[in-house]
Amino acid sequence: MKSSNLMSSKKVGVIGAGASGLVASRELRREGHVPVVFERNNNVGGTWIYNPEVESDPLGVDPSRTIVQSSVYDSLRTNLPRESMGFRDYPFVVVEEMMMIKDEKKETSSRTGDNRRFPGHREVLNYLQDFANHFELIELIRFETEVIHVSLLDDQEGEKERKWAVKYKIRSSSSPPTFVVDEEVFDAVVVCNGHYTEPLIAEIPGIDTWPGKQIHSHNYRVPDPFRDQVVLLVGNSSSGEDLSRDIAGVVKKNALGDDTIVFQDGSSVLVDVILHCTGYKYTFPFLEINNTVTVDDNRVGPLYKHVFSPLLAPGLSFIGLIWKGIPYPIFELQSRWVAGVLSGRILLPSQEVMMLEVEDFYLKLEAAGVPKRYTHNTFDYQFEYSDWLAGECGFPLSEEWRKQMFEAVVKKRITHLEAYRDEWEDYNHLIMQAHEDFRNYVQIKLADNEQLL
Repeated sequence: MKSSNLMSSKKVGVIGAGASGLVASRELRREGHVPVVFERNNNVGGTWIYNPEVESDPLGVDPSRTIVQSSVYDSLRTNLPRESMGFRDYPFVVVEEMMMIKDEKKETSSRTGDNRRFPGHREVLNYLQDFANHFELIELIRFETEVIHVSLLDDQEGEKERKWAVKYKIRSSSSPPTFVVDEEVFDAVVVCNGHYTEPLIAEIPGIDTWPGKQIHSHNYRVPDPFRDQVVLLVGNSSSGEDLSRDIAGVVKKNALGDDTIVFQDGSSVLVDVILHCTGYKYTFPFLEINNTVTVDDNRVGPLYKHVFSPLLAPGLSFIGLIWKGIPYPIFELQSRWVAGVLSGRILLPSQEVMMLEVEDFYLKLEAAGVPKRYTHNTFDYQFEYSDWLAGECGFPLSEEWRKQMFEAVVKKRITHLEAYRDEWEDYNHLIMQAHEDFRNYVQIKLADNEQLL
């Protein structure tokens, strides 16, 4: 890690107040910057804010549709143990009370009622709200304010670095609501807008003319609308696994539907509904940067280490693009890195070196047969990536228990898919190691009814 003695404070626009935006704003302020967070909703939490409403187009492809930001379904539970998910110095544990060692600040957690090792979505949202309140981040956030345009300003005489114009619209509380458009100038912009809103639909021959009903998992909330229907699920990742179980109790079994789907092997089935569990697109409709950063087959690039645009660094960065891993600790490290680079405490390689590293990374993916759309899938190297970031930031490396916990989850999902969330007794030693490690950061009084299950 190279560093500079020339420290500086920047005014930084942060787009989004989900998990990545919250930890980014905390790390920026810790580093001495002045973050301003733009959040289109009226609450923190991003994708974890449950909304029973769905979009006007159930498939999510009509550009004129009414857009709903949340993709959370009612039965959603985490697919990772809570201990592995949390930020390093604010663990995601069941607590009555948490006291930070450094400032001895006491506060009561809003997390009550869901003490499961793999909790439901409401518990995760409450954790993020607790995090925002504990670190006093709410005062940094402009709620119901949507960023509509971000652009790089022309060189200004006397300025060493180009600045960024952020145009946004503020939603009023009137009925019907009105919007006020304004613009502000920043030294840097950190994009934390998430990637679970714009549905990705698989390319299937004939799907455009198929007459039956189609829906993307983005617009799935509860199983009842599928009662007594024959449903074909496309996709077998986390949402596909969850929703197949969720609808199993209401759909038809061994019944014929109305329209035919033909598979590659020549077999066919008559179905009523196709439920697409096929993931999401990265989208940044507000960015106007002359295609310096593009989205090509769901690859956002070119980006150095999934974060910095070599041509626009350090003024433009992205937090939270990675997937298929343990996200929050990585978001935290990415945020520390960005904050340190912006202050001058951490130095980036030259533009040329960064571009060469990006090109080399892409060539390695291509040689391994990895499609572009999996560019930000860090499943196979997430801890190597985390430790690289930690080294840049001067932060402790990944804990061994966290690595073992992740490996255990992967194995349990293969062997006990139906019950892996609730059968965790064999790994109590990892939970104990995690809690012992947490006490290096905080003093925790566990809830009286918490069991190591």
